[in-house]
Amino acid sequence: MKKFLLIMTLVAVVSDYLLHPFYPQFFEARFGVTDPKIVGCYFAALCFVVMIAFPFWAYVSKKIPELNILVYTQCIAGILAIYCYWTTSYVSFWVVSLVMIVFKGSYLLVYPYLLKIITKEEHPTTIGILSVIVHLGGILGAVIGGLTVDFVAASYIFLIMALGDFIQMGMSAYLLKSKKYKTTVALPEPVSTPKEKRPIKTFILHIGLITMVLYFSDFLIRPFFVTYWQEITLSNSKLIAGCIYAIPGVVALFALWMNTKRTSKSGYTGIITAIALGAVGLVLQGIPEESIVVIGRILYGWAIFQAVVRFDVLLFEMSTPDAYATDYSKVHFFQNLGVLLSSFSVGIVVENFGSQISFFIACSGFVITLGLYYFFYRIPLKSVVEKLIKT
Repeated sequence: MKKFLLIMTLVAVVSDYLLHPFYPQFFEARFGVTDPKIVGCYFAALCFVVMIAFPFWAYVSKKIPELNILVYTQCIAGILAIYCYWTTSYVSFWVVSLVMIVFKGSYLLVYPYLLKIITKEEHPTTIGILSVIVHLGGILGAVIGGLTVDFVAASYIFLIMALGDFIQMGMSAYLLKSKKYKTTVALPEPVSTPKEKRPIKTFILHIGLITMVLYFSDFLIRPFFVTYWQEITLSNSKLIAGCIYAIPGVVALFALWMNTKRTSKSGYTGIITAIALGAVGLVLQGIPEESIVVIGRILYGWAIFQAVVRFDVLLFEMSTPDAYATDYSKVHFFQNLGVLLSSFSVGIVVENFGSQISFFIACSGFVITLGLYYFFYRIPLKSVVEKLIKT
């Protein structure tokens, strides 16, 4: 069953990421819209919808099992994706695509659901695998999206999205009907005692604020990276640009393999190193030289994978199985708030200062992330240095 859920997550992420690197090109080709602010606003609207939708589905999952929810929501999302392919109305596309995201976003329930059916000892490895799946989905999504934009038409991406939604619907229905899998093992357990709740809520606030800044910085460089790469290389190939965009995903695969070779003591291990290395990678990407940008993408890919995995491990270390979905949805709300603020900012920044400046702003965000992490957890610098020397 675990493998089934991992495959479902991969299908969902690929479907979700198909158009992410190419929204500027899509809006220009489909609707003749070239204003970066509009693209940024659309990104912001997507983030806002996910911010509201996922906590809603997490609440619903307390009453209705996750897989039952996915059967219906993914079916509706697939139908709406087909409509997005068909419509030529700019206004209709905005409205319907955002409604589609409401239903599509329910796939995020698979993450906490999967962690409920395994032991806590398996969490670090499983979270690492899930993070790699997100990166791998980004790779496949960028490549498939680039091929579609280059050789077919951007609108056909929504047909591929619909296919992904229907596959998730079918897999969820199969798991529910199959006697081979016990889908009820992850039903919520009795709620925690009040003494257990207070530190969990405080921890959620801390990790939520830290990752809000982290995700703000991460997503600030995403919407116009393809445009930036084409500017410095003078190349119009969406496929090549999509492959460069996906480098962090490839690095994440290697990082996961490396992580399995060493025993991870807790989620705290390596967070400071990862954030610092990510800041360096961002600066290198801001230097308009092809080889330096590639090196920066490699360093950044390693760093963002390690940071995201460790923050997720921390979250589920402090949470309890009955609260996985709701706790994760709260942290996810903060993270999407960061993405929302980033989406509003990036269009204005790119229009006024160019796409290159986004890397240096993101680097500043990583420095702030590092400061918040140190402030909340008061980690002695001496012990951090000792750990770095030992590793």
